[in-house]
Amino acid sequence: MTVHFIGAGPGAPDLITVRGRDLIATCPVCLYAGSLVPQAVLAHCPPAARIVDTAPLSLDEIIAEMQRASERAEDVARLHSGDLSIWSALGEQLRRLDALGIPYTVTPGVPAFAAAAAALRQELTLPEVTQSVVLTRTPGRASSMPPRETLAAFAATGATLAVHLSIHVLDEVVAALKPFYGDACPVAVVYRATWPDERVIRATLDSISEAVAESGPVERTALILVGPALGAKNFSDSALYSKDYERRFRRSADD
Repeated sequence: MTVHFIGAGPGAPDLITVRGRDLIATCPVCLYAGSLVPQAVLAHCPPAARIVDTAPLSLDEIIAEMQRASERAEDVARLHSGDLSIWSALGEQLRRLDALGIPYTVTPGVPAFAAAAAALRQELTLPEVTQSVVLTRTPGRASSMPPRETLAAFAATGATLAVHLSIHVLDEVVAALKPFYGDACPVAVVYRATWPDERVIRATLDSISEAVAESGPVERTALILVGPALGAKNFSDSALYSKDYERRFRRSADD
């Protein structure tokens, strides 16, 4: 028996990996985060599968479901939205399973920031503009932030910021970032990326709060992207594809 932790992607049911889809189809038990994972993903479950929405459950109750499956020698598909590497509560579940001696695997999924960049048709790193993307959030009820992990500290680098789980404090995010990026810095808010009701709001730090307010209700499933790369046009071409750039699979034009 194995618990398969699977990143179910950002929303669109066809943005799950082939591996994730195939694992779901083999598992007689499926535990999924019903508040974020679309119902259409559950179509991959076997016809007689036990399907449990974990949204109303505590960690103890979720682990108890896994223990019951273990006693019955039934594999479990444990579905989380996006990718499991950030803000997924994966760590605490693995710690419990390690203590119980229950084996598990981890299958990655498409993360929200990548889905948002695709919605924007945007590369988040551009030559000589920015070469870093910072995935961060603001403090919340579920988890505080370490003292040194502040928006100001990350903004000081000039990197592209992907600020998760923070749309409810958008004004605070703007106030923290303006001294570093300036009023005219481009911003995008992507609401429910890849879902049927996806919405993209582009503005600047000086106008994003008003633009979001005018667009209609925008709730927690929204990502804030900030940085000069979002609006840059006159950036240098990457040397990677230059005819004069010699690398393992291509000689320079002079050779």
